[in-house]
Amino acid sequence: MMPDQIERYARHLVLKEIGGSGQNALLTARIAIVGAGGLGGPAALYLAAAGIGQITLIDDDTISLSNLQRQIQFETKDVGQRKVDVLAQRLQTLNPDTAVRPRHVRLTEETAQPLLCDHDLILDGTDSFATRFMVNDAALALNTPLISGAVGRFDAQVGLFGRPGPCYRCLVPDLPPQEERCAEVGVVGALTGIVGSVMAMEAIKHITAAGDTLSGRLWIYDGLTAKSRTVTLPRDPDCPVCGVS
Repeated sequence: MMPDQIERYARHLVLKEIGGSGQNALLTARIAIVGAGGLGGPAALYLAAAGIGQITLIDDDTISLSNLQRQIQFETKDVGQRKVDVLAQRLQTLNPDTAVRPRHVRLTEETAQPLLCDHDLILDGTDSFATRFMVNDAALALNTPLISGAVGRFDAQVGLFGRPGPCYRCLVPDLPPQEERCAEVGVVGALTGIVGSVMAMEAIKHITAAGDTLSGRLWIYDGLTAKSRTVTLPRDPDCPVCGVS
C-alpha cells in the first residue's frame, strides 16, 4: 500500500481481524449493489470508505423529493437526476481508490446475470420481491454470495444467502399475495441507515473473513423497542430454486 493508503485505512490495519491482508482483500474486492436508495446508499458509502476496489451500482430510478427523508447520500439540488450517477460521484469524491461503475438500467431476468457476473459479492437493497427473486436466482446461478436487506415501518432484517447455505427463496418461497412497499407503509428514515450499515459490515466481514457472518442466519431488528435477534435459517429442501427435491 502507498503511504496515503496506510494513513487512510489505519483504523483497519490495527485490527487483528483485518490487518494488512484483510485491507488488501478489500482493495481488490468487486461488489455489485442493486438499488442505490435507502439501503444501497449508506452501504455503498461505508464500502467505498473501507476501500472496496470496485463497486457497481445498479438502479434505473431518479431522485425524488420524497427520497431525501432517508436517502442521505443525495441533496435537494440532486432531485431529478439519476441515482446511480449522483451516488457514483459521491463515492469517487469520498475515496478515489474505489472504481465505481454506475448502471442506470432496470434489472430483468435477461439482464440480471450479465450485470451481476464478475463480482465477489452482491448486495440487494431493493423493495420489490420480484426483483429480490431475480437477484437471488442470478446470484445462485453465478455462485456469488448475496447480502439482502429489507425495511418497513420500524422493522428490518438482513441475511447472507448462497451455497452451501440457504438462498433468499428458502426464506420467502413465493411472492406475497399483498406486497407492501415503503411508499405505502412508510419507513423511519434512520432505520435505512442502520440496515445499510449492517449490510456493509457483513460485506466487510465476508471479504476479510473476520468473525462470524450472517450466512445461514437472519438478523431481525425492531426499531420501536431497540431489540434485535438473530435466528437460524436452514436450507429448505423444497425451495423452488435451491431445493434438492
